[in-house]
Amino acid sequence: MLYISTRGGAEPLPYCDALLEGLATDGGLAVPQEMPTVSPETLERWRALTYPQLATEVLALFATDIERDDLARMTEAAYAPFPDAVVPLRPIGDGMTLVGLSEGPTLAFKDLAMQFLGQVVEHALERTGSVLNVLGATSGDTGSAAEYALRGKERIAVFMLSPQGRMSPFQRAQMFSLDEPNIHNIAVAGVFDDCQNLVKELAGDLEVKRELHLGAVNSINLARITAQVVYYFWAWLRATDADGHAEVSITVPSGNFGNILSGFYAREMGLPIRRLVLAANENNVLDEFFRTGIYRPRSAAQTLQTSSPSMDISKASNLERFIFELVGRDPQRVVAAWRELETQGFADFSADLARFTAEFGIVSGTSTHADRLATIRSVHEGTGEIIDPHTADGVTVAREYVESGEVMLVLETAKPEKFAETIREAIGVELTYSDELQAMLDAPQHVVDLPDDAAALTAFIRERALR
Repeated sequence: MLYISTRGGAEPLPYCDALLEGLATDGGLAVPQEMPTVSPETLERWRALTYPQLATEVLALFATDIERDDLARMTEAAYAPFPDAVVPLRPIGDGMTLVGLSEGPTLAFKDLAMQFLGQVVEHALERTGSVLNVLGATSGDTGSAAEYALRGKERIAVFMLSPQGRMSPFQRAQMFSLDEPNIHNIAVAGVFDDCQNLVKELAGDLEVKRELHLGAVNSINLARITAQVVYYFWAWLRATDADGHAEVSITVPSGNFGNILSGFYAREMGLPIRRLVLAANENNVLDEFFRTGIYRPRSAAQTLQTSSPSMDISKASNLERFIFELVGRDPQRVVAAWRELETQGFADFSADLARFTAEFGIVSGTSTHADRLATIRSVHEGTGEIIDPHTADGVTVAREYVESGEVMLVLETAKPEKFAETIREAIGVELTYSDELQAMLDAPQHVVDLPDDAAALTAFIRERALR
């Protein structure tokens, strides 16, 4: 299996090379040259597998340059920090079931991909004898998941950008309390999109990228997308009977289009998903796109600060991978659309609007702060379950689409402890923390403030990069 760029100007690469490359040399994103497929017979054989075993089977379809024994060892190591179930399913009534993705070390769904990413990047670097300076941007959970997966690794240094004052206190503590020599937290003056733009600017400068051995762990990273595909298969296998008769739709809270892209890939591989329901918050550029066909990113000034901060994103990096499929995998049309975006501020795909649902099964909706509070409250009153604000966005939008006789899976994004203030506002409950979490919250924080400036960031990394 080789990986090509969405923009057609980069050499096809095997899995390990593509994941170390991050952003392709032509500025595009790595996508499979051909999408692997899974037959109904293979799906049935997978029902009895443990999560690490299933991960090995699914990832082996993508990572064909890794020996099966090595891949199995990596998936076992990646999911060892999780409880035995790894991804439990919990019914919450009204035809909806939560897919528990937040059982990992940083209490967020990002752990499921990041723990594997830590294993496979280390494997790839050891194979080549090289080092990697990871440059990432986070709106909340990606940063801590990456840092916990990569801390202490000799061949890897992490430079993680976050928007100043835009994360929850728990999210900041989870990242900034780490005092590891290979972890560097950088708070950028601006919003997440500014951080993301800096990552792309440095990654797009091939001279700087090569000099500093830069790589990415954001959701553009190939390993993250493919590792997330696994839990779509896992959830479907547990939500259906042995004949796979139950009709399943899946709702995904989404800001950067990475998590739902993995679901889209699973569906393209043959997983019987009826609909993928995208749930946006007030920064609803993606909802607007899937309702109108017009992709119109917003400026930093127009990006709202909300109570589901990990989705406060107005430029969805992974949408390019979907556009690539939408335009028939024609890289010239992708480049033309992005040129249109740069010149007029939007790209028009309204001619393809009917295909979004009919062909790709994607629908969407928006949730507000009031919706989040009401949904957290109603779920708690009905089930005793406390869900975080992003998951509440998912449940809110799922209610618009769930139908009688259909299983509606809603992907959980984080534990509620990460957003205690919103939980208190919604249901008046003061969440308690374990001694370990309280110690993290009380620990000194290590972070450097930098302006939204590529030269300043490059100088900072140059002084601290592994060589």
